[in-house]
Amino acid sequence: MTDKHKIELEYLLKTSPKVFENMVSTPSGLAEWFADDVNIKEDIYTFYWDGSEEQAKLLSRKAGHHMKWKWMRQEEEENDTFFEIQYEVDPMTKTLVLHITDFAEEDDVEEVTMLWESSIQELKRVLGA
Repeated sequence: MTDKHKIELEYLLKTSPKVFENMVSTPSGLAEWFADDVNIKEDIYTFYWDGSEEQAKLLSRKAGHHMKWKWMRQEEEENDTFFEIQYEVDPMTKTLVLHITDFAEEDDVEEVTMLWESSIQELKRVLGA
């Protein structure tokens, strides 16, 4: 088992929870900012990027709050890693606060963080936020 480092990121988005929910829970929404294409069959999400594909199992979902997945390739490694998108509306500013949790090997932390930064910038562009 490889030792993974936890990555926690936070972003502020000017969008409604309903619009954001669509962007993280539907294949078309995820394909606009997270992957080139996405297919969902039961609780298995297949993400496509530049000719490669990765599958993730949906571990939990609470509308208006979070979605949590585990990469299928990591399920075989018997570790507790996952990636999660949590979100809430700040009651004072009415801004959507997005929390990302992911894991990476020590040598990959910077790259994984940059991938999330790039994905969130694309999400902001798509949302016009």
